[in-house]
Amino acid sequence: MQAWLLPEIGAIDHLRWDSIETRHPGEGNVTLDVLFAALNPADRYLAEGLYPARPSFPHVLGRDAVGIVSQVGKGAGDWKLGDKALLLRGEAGVSQLGTLAQQVTVPAECLERIPAGWTDPQAACAALVYVTAYQALTQFDSPRNSVVLISGASGGVGVAATQLASAMGQTVIGLSRSAEKAAKLLGLGATWTLNPEDPQWPKTLKQLLQSRRVDLIVDNIGGALLPKMIDTLGMNGCVSLVGMLAGPVPQFNTASLFFRRLLMRGVAVSTYSLEENREAWQQVVSMLGQINQRPVIDSVFPFQQVPAAFARLAEGPMGKVLVEVADSQLRSV
Repeated sequence: MQAWLLPEIGAIDHLRWDSIETRHPGEGNVTLDVLFAALNPADRYLAEGLYPARPSFPHVLGRDAVGIVSQVGKGAGDWKLGDKALLLRGEAGVSQLGTLAQQVTVPAECLERIPAGWTDPQAACAALVYVTAYQALTQFDSPRNSVVLISGASGGVGVAATQLASAMGQTVIGLSRSAEKAAKLLGLGATWTLNPEDPQWPKTLKQLLQSRRVDLIVDNIGGALLPKMIDTLGMNGCVSLVGMLAGPVPQFNTASLFFRRLLMRGVAVSTYSLEENREAWQQVVSMLGQINQRPVIDSVFPFQQVPAAFARLAEGPMGKVLVEVADSQLRSV
């Protein structure tokens, strides 16, 4: 089968198009013929050695996918040939070969059915970012009608957090540098949007909130923006740290946490048990149904154009970037 191979830790542009041996599923495993796969910043982090996983090389990246069951190992539950499934969680793309390949073999317990009314691309791009956003929004038990400030709000996790926080009844402020993307975020449930490149954005936010302060930050960016966001928090405010797209936080003063008793906690969906992950996913699907929304797709690239897809991801898309792996004949199965 054809796949995009990462030969070693280095950079995402080291990926090469090549053929690898097809793997047959062992006990409890299922092989999917991949239809669509989604890209995530975590793929790049792993390629650059910024992720704790140390897979065998050559490695195949990719953690999200929708596919058709083509092989079923013994003890793989109710899955049968021809079933369509999405990859909910697991080690695919981390310590095991991932979804940027024509086939992926995973434990059957890591699969889920496609939610009713969702398209294949929508299902392929949702699991990782929406469960991540759910963890970021719920790990501090924020009460209803909290004020949630989201950086990188137009990215995959940012869009998911905007939609889910809106469904939870929160006041949502999205930070986005693009006026066009900001307008779309308002349509997804953001109460207000602000441009983080505007030096007056903290003052504008204070005026919008009047006597209120931010209760929860979902930070997808890191870098110099994080301390400015922390300054907007009220007493007992919390920070969910999701990403570091802007790099390390420079000259961070921990004293800024002291007198408001602020809490900071990293987000890592790998810490969820299988049952917790499945419960979070069910909550995600339910909440999106309540607000009649679906995952937001920025663009879909042909399988042969994975490098271009990663370039689009680096540009800052509005929602998710996908790769169409299968040809039209397979999709019609």
